[in-house]
Amino acid sequence: MNEFLEPGDRVRLPAAPDWGVGQVQSVIGRRITVNFENAGKQVIDGSRVELEQVHD
Repeated sequence: MNEFLEPGDRVRLPAAPDWGVGQVQSVIGRRITVNFENAGKQVIDGSRVELEQVHD
């Protein structure tokens, strides 16, 4: 599912709900950079972690 993410998409990390909603900053290969409300900028390995898209 991570392969469909694009910059600007809003996501959450189910394993870390306290991080809040994040906005995808970049997707380069399997590396996804996300700026989360409560955890700041994080680089996620998309081959190991599944992000959940948030649809408002």
